Amino acid sequence: MTNGAHILVVDDNRENLKIAGNVLQENGYKIAVALDGESALKILEKNAFDLILLDVMMPGMDGFEVCRRIKSDEKRKEIPVIFLTAKAQRNDLVDGFEAGGVDYVTKPFYKEELLARVSTHVELKQSRNKLIELNATKDKFFSIIAHDLKSPFNGIMGFSEILVEQINKKDYDGIKEYAEIIQQASEQAMDLLMNLMEWSRSQTGRMDFNPEHFELIELIKDTEHLLSGTLVQKSISLSKIVPSNAPVFADKDMISTVLRNLISNAIKFTYPEGKISISVEEKQNELLVSVSDTGVGISKVNCEKLFKLDQTYSTSGTNKEKGTGLGLILCKEFVEKHGGKIWAESEKGKGSTFYFTLPKEG
Repeated sequence: MTNGAHILVVDDNRENLKIAGNVLQENGYKIAVALDGESALKILEKNAFDLILLDVMMPGMDGFEVCRRIKSDEKRKEIPVIFLTAKAQRNDLVDGFEAGGVDYVTKPFYKEELLARVSTHVELKQSRNKLIELNATKDKFFSIIAHDLKSPFNGIMGFSEILVEQINKKDYDGIKEYAEIIQQASEQAMDLLMNLMEWSRSQTGRMDFNPEHFELIELIKDTEHLLSGTLVQKSISLSKIVPSNAPVFADKDMISTVLRNLISNAIKFTYPEGKISISVEEKQNELLVSVSDTGVGISKVNCEKLFKLDQTYSTSGTNKEKGTGLGLILCKEFVEKHGGKIWAESEKGKGSTFYFTLPKEG
């Protein structure tokens, strides 16, 4: 979507600025203008742009020199530059491309030609930015696999070896403790693997979106039953403040994943003997679901990182359980797929509440 893109127009002729500016604004672009190269470079220091329309013949610094300076700046070198020029000789065009320009429009220009060239290069820049973002996502994904999946398996292998040695020696002291650590590490690895598989499927477009009518309260009960073992292990009580029924039209598997992640996180970061509460509140057009805990809480700075892949926040649970933050990224994607919202409120040392909304109808 190129509309709304920010374009800098540089031309020493005010009439040219007015004509080009009007054409671009009428088609949804945001513009800034400069009458010379020095002014353009100052504007670029304080603002981000998606494209620059740059006159060649200007007093003082010509357009080619302005372009060379832009391309030598690490922060701005990726901004595409289209030259506005009355000079369309072969040598002039070669000079423009060598300076770093991506295209040119001859003056006086046709409205349709200007818009076509601007649209093409804005779309190319947006596509390039998207690829950079996807590569960052891929790098983060592989980092999670390499680092966080290795940790539980190290624990499983290490304590399994100790168990074997002690059993061979008929020394049974500590066996229960070691077995519990192995179980915890196995559950951690399985939880991570489930999130990784779902994340992979969502990123590669292999996860189908299959909304259906179902009872949300029953799904909450199923998730509670699934996690009952870890609740008992930490002596955590779970209460529910929910209506007798809450029918929704949603993808059951996706919402199950959201509930599983939010409740398991609450268990992970709540101290033994703590409390977790799940509530469902009916609004006019949506359901508001919340999962609250009396756990360690999160600082405001880290709270803002929770749903961002490039700034994931991860810390150990109250029993040193490990997490990656990937589960919350998955929750965000799945909730937003339904047209809902997800957010968190927390206070360090007092606990957290995670909220998400689901439209009542698809």
